[in-house]
Amino acid sequence: TESKHRRRGGDLKARNTELVSVVTGSPLTAVLPTTGKKNIVLSNETRKELAKKAKVTKEERRAQIDERHKYLISRLADGIGLSEQQVEEAIISDEKFQLIEEFFAPSGLKKLLFFYQDKLQQKSKASLRSDGSTNSFLQKKLFITMGSTEDFTGTCAFFLRTSDKVINASNVSQELNFGMFDCPNGSILQGLEFFLSQVMIPALKSQQNWGAVKEGLKNSQIQDFLYSVDKFVGTLSSSRKNIEEKIQLTGVDVDIYVSNLQNPSDYITAG
Repeated sequence: TESKHRRRGGDLKARNTELVSVVTGSPLTAVLPTTGKKNIVLSNETRKELAKKAKVTKEERRAQIDERHKYLISRLADGIGLSEQQVEEAIISDEKFQLIEEFFAPSGLKKLLFFYQDKLQQKSKASLRSDGSTNSFLQKKLFITMGSTEDFTGTCAFFLRTSDKVINASNVSQELNFGMFDCPNGSILQGLEFFLSQVMIPALKSQQNWGAVKEGLKNSQIQDFLYSVDKFVGTLSSSRKNIEEKIQLTGVDVDIYVSNLQNPSDYITAG
């Protein structure tokens, strides 16, 4: 019975080794701590297999790139300041690549977000050393996001749908709106304020065609709408400044007050 348990334990350890190596990929003798105190040595063969699968996945995605994807890539490259090759590589390497297809589908996602900002990167494939410490650094990276799990600290580029139609090569430029805004000094409110005041409001005030609404900017409804937007930006600016200046701590020379306390009654009075 004891020998059977030993064999099962050995089989379980081998399976755990294979599982961890598939998830992480590692060099020849990288050591990864498990939830217990034992270490698992990962094989070079598993790392090669993982790299091979990743390469196949990227090439399959590259083969799916069509005029719709090229439109997104072109807008992102122009807006962020990367080459189209860099943007394409970032997209096909992204684990959320499928969100693009969901965005193109009829009645699909209403928005598609990209963050371009500092993200923790591993210096080597041996990301975890035997003592459990990491070997990482910050590097700017373009990645797809839902906007709900990653902190926004850099530049946000977004595409918005204007209808529930399927997005195809012939209508992609008409059915999608593209925009960007930054998060300067970690302040999302400041970025939103700048985006609305310097981009959206000037664009709205220069727009001539308002669809079924007649006389455009002379229409009272349009004027009320623009007034409301202006008022919102003003309120946003005021709120941001109040938040930033809410607490102002000043230095106090405690020694001056303490030196004058001589007996218990002085302490009671000071309190």
